[in-house]
Amino acid sequence: MAARTLMIQGTASHVGKSVLVTALCRLFLRRGLRVAPFKAQNMSNNSFVTPDGREIGRAQAVQAAACRLAPRSDFNPVLIKPESDRRAQLVVNGKVVGSLVASDFGRIRREWFPTVQDCFARLREEFDLVILEGAGSPAEPNLREQDIVNMHMAREANAPVLLVGDIDRGGVFAALVGTLALLDAEERRHVKGFLINKFRGDPDVLAPGIRLVEDQTALRCLGVIPHWGHLRVPEEDSVGWETWVPVEGQRADALLIGVADLPAISNFTDFEALYWEPDVRLVRLTGASELPLDALIFPGTKNTVEALRFVKASGLDQVARQLWADGGTVVGLCGGYQLLGRKIRDPRGIESPERESDGLGLLDVVTSFARKKVLIQVTGTHCESGAPVEGYQVHMGRTRAGSSVLPLLDVQKPNGSLRWAEGAVSPDGRVFGTYVHGLFDAPGFRRVFLNRLRARRGWDPLEVESGRSPDHALDELGDFVERHVDLRAIEAIVEKGL
Repeated sequence: MAARTLMIQGTASHVGKSVLVTALCRLFLRRGLRVAPFKAQNMSNNSFVTPDGREIGRAQAVQAAACRLAPRSDFNPVLIKPESDRRAQLVVNGKVVGSLVASDFGRIRREWFPTVQDCFARLREEFDLVILEGAGSPAEPNLREQDIVNMHMAREANAPVLLVGDIDRGGVFAALVGTLALLDAEERRHVKGFLINKFRGDPDVLAPGIRLVEDQTALRCLGVIPHWGHLRVPEEDSVGWETWVPVEGQRADALLIGVADLPAISNFTDFEALYWEPDVRLVRLTGASELPLDALIFPGTKNTVEALRFVKASGLDQVARQLWADGGTVVGLCGGYQLLGRKIRDPRGIESPERESDGLGLLDVVTSFARKKVLIQVTGTHCESGAPVEGYQVHMGRTRAGSSVLPLLDVQKPNGSLRWAEGAVSPDGRVFGTYVHGLFDAPGFRRVFLNRLRARRGWDPLEVESGRSPDHALDELGDFVERHVDLRAIEAIVEKGL
């Protein structure tokens, strides 16, 4: 029997669709169903590498974890990774197939929707329930003929839809009614209820507005979900900057770590584990700063040369040099690692028309771009401390280390079939770079890094805190959502279908 379906769509981007799908995946899993997530098309530079070396959106990897499944490309067959306002890298079935320009967005539906259909069909044969996620808003008349991820996919999956609105940004009632008004009759037939997300205050205050929407739409409100200020589920994209407020219970002796806000920033989730440490305060840096930083991190980026120009024009290069001269630490992750080197070469114009650029020169490494993307999961150890690490690599560049740097990590494929020295660190240990995303997720390495910064301040080292497991955090998310939605009504919608 083919799987039943449920789809979560939103009135806009960032209303909480990904997190709600994650919660529902866990809730239905706990009810004994075999559940899988599905997002036909994702636009995000936060990606994840599957065990078989394919690339999908990070949100779908988290949703897979909520289903206690290994991530696979079927969960997110089309991934668009923006490189600029008008150009993006196109990933289909986990592999790069070329570039996409804004004027030809409809090419995805023409050329790749059959691939999306195949991926969904495989999931529907294997699982009891597939929970689909939309993107942005379904009420975009200018995109209706190009859509593969909202109502077009709902029709393909014969899926009932729950519409989610974000009250934290204001205008939620107008957004819900307006979204439904812009759908045609066939599209509205799929919508079976609505949810209000990120509410702060007394839900009784919403009653008149909810009644008005229910009267005007003939749909029922299936839940008002409170704002969860310290949600420990990875953000889909860099909207996560907005959540960077001091964590409750932060120590007085907190380290100040800057993160450069680079153009086309990627894998924003690399810093989330640092954010939750009680002795860390993260700050977003867009240019020259006199803040008393302990460390500066250059994150990944989908356009290294553009990011390099930004760093030099904004004065972030001088911030890095001054910090290093003052005894602080400078870190580069993926594209940020490339920035720290002596040269960036792109003779084939893979990422930029610039054939060669001078990097910041803080590490003795040179990067050259290649056509084939590296997609691999890794495990290993930090060379200096022996702390275990694990993560994944997603990059087009190949970085060659010079004689004046040391390897940062000793890594291998998870099956042990290949082992190599990875990354680079300066002889004084205060500048390092790596291609390994998720490096700071390793508690031992993270604490080694932070205690080194603390030592420079003359502060005592801290022990590794025994935190909640990721699986436990997903259970907490499920519990939280279950308390605030009518799950029985949602189960009835799933059972009835269309």
